[in-house]
Amino acid sequence: MFLRVGRSSGAVLRSRCLLTGGLLVPKAAWTRNVTALAVGRRRRGELFYYPNEVRFRNCSTSQAKTNCWNCKQLLDNVPAFFCNSCKTIQPPAEGESYFKIMDCDYTFTVDTQKLQRRYLQLQRFLHPDNFSQRSAKEREYSESQSALVNRAYKTLLKPLSRGLYMLELEGMHLEEGTDSGADSAFLMRLMEINEAVDEAQTPEEAEEIGRDTRGKLADLTGQIDAALHKGELHAAKALLVQMKYYANIEEKVKGKLSEFM
Repeated sequence: MFLRVGRSSGAVLRSRCLLTGGLLVPKAAWTRNVTALAVGRRRRGELFYYPNEVRFRNCSTSQAKTNCWNCKQLLDNVPAFFCNSCKTIQPPAEGESYFKIMDCDYTFTVDTQKLQRRYLQLQRFLHPDNFSQRSAKEREYSESQSALVNRAYKTLLKPLSRGLYMLELEGMHLEEGTDSGADSAFLMRLMEINEAVDEAQTPEEAEEIGRDTRGKLADLTGQIDAALHKGELHAAKALLVQMKYYANIEEKVKGKLSEFM
């Protein structure tokens, strides 16, 4: 059964930082980012900002803490992007889930707007351009952390990849190139829809198929969410198989519409 990641509430305010829009922003550092970071951030679970540092308010302590590779001090947070003591970027935490990396609740109904904000905030600090004048190890860690955040964001952004990833975390996988979980009637219906897309003569015909497909995807999203909440992993897997096919049709419709432009 799926459990939501709990949120803790403690925060240490430092005298050298300003509390702006729910964020701790250093007075004498990252000045070029202060305005962008300070606007509209009065939401729970936002990031703390210190010089060369990003850390979560509500990080989980389920994974053992490690020491900074540079100063050897114990890292306060999991995952740790920067050391709180020496402000040095850290290597990616091995085996950390994308939900923890992106500070998301472990649920299928992810807040994608919050996810996007987190992605932009992390990349603002982790991007390799910020480390072009640093040591080779720091440049390496920056590239690794930035790439990891990219993968986590892209995986959690779309319902299909998010659902497949959640199954993967539970030890279940969809086999590539198989019709596992799809009955013959369903596959026949898919064939008819694909033929209808191919034979569409006007943008209106293609768009009608697109609307029907988006409606089906929305319905499947609700069913998958319900199945995962109940811990019915095999049911969720079968529904994700259907979602995979309908997502392919949605892309095909987009391609058909581009032909009319």
